[in-house]
Amino acid sequence: MKAAHPWVGIWLVLCLAASAAGPAPASGADYRARRAERITVDGVPDEPEWRHARKSPRFSDLVTGRPGWLDSRAAILWDDRFLYVAFWVEEPDVRAGVVERDDKVYRDNDVELFIDGGDAYYELEVNALGTLYEAFWVWDDAIGRGALAGFAPGGRTMKLDGIGDHKHPRGMRTGYLDWDMPGLRAAVAVDGTVNEPGAPDRGWTVELAIPWTGLALLANGRSLPPADGDIWRMDCSRFQQYGPDGRKLDPYRPAGWAWKPHGAFDSHMPETFPVIEFSRKPVSEARP
Repeated sequence: MKAAHPWVGIWLVLCLAASAAGPAPASGADYRARRAERITVDGVPDEPEWRHARKSPRFSDLVTGRPGWLDSRAAILWDDRFLYVAFWVEEPDVRAGVVERDDKVYRDNDVELFIDGGDAYYELEVNALGTLYEAFWVWDDAIGRGALAGFAPGGRTMKLDGIGDHKHPRGMRTGYLDWDMPGLRAAVAVDGTVNEPGAPDRGWTVELAIPWTGLALLANGRSLPPADGDIWRMDCSRFQQYGPDGRKLDPYRPAGWAWKPHGAFDSHMPETFPVIEFSRKPVSEARP
């Protein structure tokens, strides 16, 4: 893969070096997502809106809460058509191998987005090659009820009651692995080169645009697009397959870092996801 535009590195370093800008919302939410005017989804979050947007804290270990040895942050914006999410990922040796959509991207270094809707949630994973993995998860006790009545997309499915030795108290859920978010936009930019050991890399950035119309099954009575003050639970995380010394980690227990710790090595715990409050105020008015 070609190196990104030369100023991507400057932008990446500035974002990673900066602490999360601005105070947390007084409402008690973990993050306030403000409105954007114009976002181009090209993998480079360089628009003025992203510069004004408050960044997440540095991602921390899913279990212990200790900061990851590499910096990872995210930010969220929105407009009347899309939910926008950006990731900034420090990585001195950018690697990725999965190239087929909906293949096991989680076996690469990747970033992940989860959006909860109460009885179901959406999972999206992206690696440095821009390969996507999507799944729509429905709790088995909610199948066929409410907004999910008649939801039967077909294709491959997976049953999951937890990850590793953690079993979720709600029990089993079903993942629909061939379900794709309609209208999804995603792009990656690499500051360096992919799969070239010894080449100087700084990391990579991701931009995502999720159409509000595609989140209807997760709205749970909320407006789409959101009304001012609406609350959603969403998580941004990262999985790292190589240790600080560059050696491959156990593929079943890589380093897992998230916006907030989950208390278990399990990214599928919606009750632990950060609480996101949506504000109709433009991000350009956000105070530093």
